[in-house]
Amino acid sequence: TNPWRSPSGCLPALKTKEEGVLSQMHQIITHLRKQQYNADSDLSARQGADTLAFVSLLEEKLLPVLIHTFWVDTKNYVEHTRKWYAEAIPFPLNFFLPNRMHKQHLERLQLIWGESCLEDEEELEKEMYREAQECLTLLSQRLGDQKFFFGDSPASLDAFVFSHLAPLLKAKLPNGKLQQHLKSLQNLCDFCSSILSLYFPWDGGEHAPKTSASEGTESEEEPYKRRNQILSVLVGLAAMIGYAFLSGIVSIQRGPPGAAGPRPIALEEEEEEEE
Repeated sequence: TNPWRSPSGCLPALKTKEEGVLSQMHQIITHLRKQQYNADSDLSARQGADTLAFVSLLEEKLLPVLIHTFWVDTKNYVEHTRKWYAEAIPFPLNFFLPNRMHKQHLERLQLIWGESCLEDEEELEKEMYREAQECLTLLSQRLGDQKFFFGDSPASLDAFVFSHLAPLLKAKLPNGKLQQHLKSLQNLCDFCSSILSLYFPWDGGEHAPKTSASEGTESEEEPYKRRNQILSVLVGLAAMIGYAFLSGIVSIQRGPPGAAGPRPIALEEEEEEEE
């Protein structure tokens, strides 16, 4: 949960004995498959092709609109996304990381949409939201009455779909156009709720109960806590010094060279002459 432990400064990140810390999604999946953790091992060739097709569909049609919903829509970003990240990220990172992430997502969206986003942004937004709603409808039709997309056992497609839909379903967005469409597709809502209850029994909104394993990792994170404390002190000192200079409490005055040094001696000589 600490992005500083990732070489890229981002999550997800997986710490391994053989390859160190992996921070790219494809690296993590490849490593897990080498360890015989492959959720798609029982899929047929056709099901594997369906997985690739739906993953591409989500990345092309749904992901840009999710970025727009959480990071570009002004009301959602100010009232939900920035506030949530500022509360979740430790001090002092919570002061600048949300804004940096906001800028990165804007640049990413411009790369996805191209120059057309600057020409007619409102029309493009309507078109993208319409395609995203169609994508959700296709997912709902593909899922049908099944518990998971390929039967009673979850596969990588289920994890991929859940990672995109669950935040949209659970977030308290003031402007939730796409969220309302998702809530109208009952089987997708049940799909997300089922995974939450199976794999996140604390409902994903509260901290997981501590176990002996999680307590054991506290000693590993102690250097990072120490570093955060030092950074907090340095940032606080810098802020105080900056405020002192800007407000005029502290100022630096420069006199002519050599004027300050001999002055006390001259004063002593004047006092002797008066006596």
